[in-house]
Amino acid sequence: MLDGLPMRTLEGLDATALPLESLVAAGEPVVLRGIANGWGLVQAGARSLQEAMAYLRGFDAGVPVPYSFGGPEIEGRPFYNADFTRLNFEVRRGVLTEVLDAIGDHLDSPNPPTYYVASLLIARALPGFAQHNDAGLAGQGIDASASIWIGNRVTASCHYDIPDNLACCAVGRRRFTLFPPEQIGNLYPGPMEPTPGGQVVSTVDFERPDVDRHPRFRDAMASAQTATLEPGDAIFIPGLWWHHVRSLEPFNVLVNYWWRSAPAFLGSPLPALQHAMWALRDLPAREKQAWARIFDYYVFGPGERAGQHLPEAARGELAPFDETQARRMRAQLLGRLNR
Repeated sequence: MLDGLPMRTLEGLDATALPLESLVAAGEPVVLRGIANGWGLVQAGARSLQEAMAYLRGFDAGVPVPYSFGGPEIEGRPFYNADFTRLNFEVRRGVLTEVLDAIGDHLDSPNPPTYYVASLLIARALPGFAQHNDAGLAGQGIDASASIWIGNRVTASCHYDIPDNLACCAVGRRRFTLFPPEQIGNLYPGPMEPTPGGQVVSTVDFERPDVDRHPRFRDAMASAQTATLEPGDAIFIPGLWWHHVRSLEPFNVLVNYWWRSAPAFLGSPLPALQHAMWALRDLPAREKQAWARIFDYYVFGPGERAGQHLPEAARGELAPFDETQARRMRAQLLGRLNR
């Protein structure tokens, strides 16, 4: 695999007072060394992988959870079949303890089946876990539910998420490779449906990149940042940054927190993108260029520009959105889409 530039790293931070506001404002990824060293799970994992598994079993609520399963032939990479029409793994349901047992049965296997519990809400599946394993975001006024990711040597193909992300490596080591949003065209995104994990992923195999098939990937790697996280380390990933994550040990656990600084009443950008693809992408070039100017005026330019020449009472949806205006806009859009 090609290497990117070393990622910026901060050491010696107080885990109860992380500079999250300044990190979000800077909009750059950063590794936060050792902020989760005091977690119960991190300490159990430092003793042995078996103790880490036992620690998790102690909180298991016994509810069935979804997990991805793939045979040894997928080599730990939940992805697609050769023609990108189907996924190369299946989603099963089982009690978390059973999944842990299955992973434990293959700790010494050189090429085990893939087991991957992804983005499991901790509050529901592991009640009580957060009491001794928490990054303290609530103390900074950030409303972010904690999710846990459990698996063996799994590779999460390069993708982006909309929210900002604080990911804490609890057991095992993980290698992160990140790219800024403008590298999307050099990462060769795959289909929008289906996807291995709910988001579009790069079709490049980072372990064996085919630069004849994906020549622009070299340009992407020129902008890449890489870091290997040890247990207890965390990484801040700004929203919309592409990230490829490779778990390096026979058993790996990560806890993450997603949040957006935007008000909750604002709509999700992804349906807007999909609607724009449907309504605009296949128009003649002249019309697309005209719409690009219109979008720049109303959407991508300064927020106040389109309405600043109008009296305040006449601005309507040209004024900054609040909850009332957001509800009105949503109702209008639903009405138009349902015609």
